[in-house]
Amino acid sequence: MHDTWSARADSAEEAVFARHVRRLWGLPGTALGVVAWPPVKRERTFLRWHYWWQAHLIDCEVDAAERAPTAKRRRRITRIARAHRLRNLTGWTNSFYDDMAWLGLALERAQRLHLVDNRRAISALESQLFDAWDPMSGGGIPWSKKHPFFNVPANGPAAIMLARTGKLWRAQAIADWIDETLIDPDTHLVFDGVNADGRVETPIYSYCQGVVLGAETELAVHLGDPKHSHRVYRLVQAVEEHLTRDGVIVGGGGGDGGLFNGVLARYLALVATSLPGHDDEDYRARSTARDIVLASAESAWKNCLLIEGLPLFGRDWTQLAQLPGFGQSLGRYTAGSVTSSSVPERDFSVQLSGWMLMEAAHAVEA
Repeated sequence: MHDTWSARADSAEEAVFARHVRRLWGLPGTALGVVAWPPVKRERTFLRWHYWWQAHLIDCEVDAAERAPTAKRRRRITRIARAHRLRNLTGWTNSFYDDMAWLGLALERAQRLHLVDNRRAISALESQLFDAWDPMSGGGIPWSKKHPFFNVPANGPAAIMLARTGKLWRAQAIADWIDETLIDPDTHLVFDGVNADGRVETPIYSYCQGVVLGAETELAVHLGDPKHSHRVYRLVQAVEEHLTRDGVIVGGGGGDGGLFNGVLARYLALVATSLPGHDDEDYRARSTARDIVLASAESAWKNCLLIEGLPLFGRDWTQLAQLPGFGQSLGRYTAGSVTSSSVPERDFSVQLSGWMLMEAAHAVEA
């Protein structure tokens, strides 16, 4: 079956590159994702480009290269990273810590797994994240340099990156802070974040669950402290009970939300393949995580559209995808986030999420 998932992941990769990926401003040796398909002029010319979506493009191509290494995929990783730095204009960093954490994760994996040299970028991003730790103001790491809101989408990926780059004490401090501050006592799911005045924002987002699973799994691997494994057990069970139906991750959207379920699938796959231990709870958590990924991937594939032989994934993996077109309202960047297009399947984020899910299914099946 892993050959089937590899073929589906290949198709998802090909679809993204055929519909979305272009040279940045026609420059040789660059590649970047157009943020919608079909695009309007300001999207084709990269006036809009969405930093953290491009980080996930790198991460997905790292997945593909890990699954089936080729020189072409390695070149793609290099070209996307180069274009990312050029389009960002000011170098690797920006004012949003969640953005920088996502890029840091992608570049660190590219370097560690495929020897794509990103030392300067990783160092710059790691320093930003490490120095942002601010327990005196209520955190945690803030969402941005301008907003004292301490949220899981910044702290979770930062903890994963810092664990992978050897800053285990800081990664553990972040994980402990999340566990003490942002766990729903009723469902055991992870809340969004906390304001500097102590007010907790209680929306439940699937990618918050994903990055906490990733952080706790990394710490369980590196530290061997059973508290991290126990937090994984609890959260995998909570995800299964509250965020799936018939084993499939539910919900989904466009804009930034298009990536949320894909991120959850990525880190469920990490639990399935990397959570250490031989107790019944370890086996149960790995098995449950694996089953959710595979059921979600099967449903997403069943409900995608095939256009010229290539998949177009739906925003909701339990529902048939819709074909986007011109004349529909576009996603907008406002208040630090990207809203959905009227047909969410138009958004690059939704298609990246589908590709991410196919790669996750291959990883757990292989």
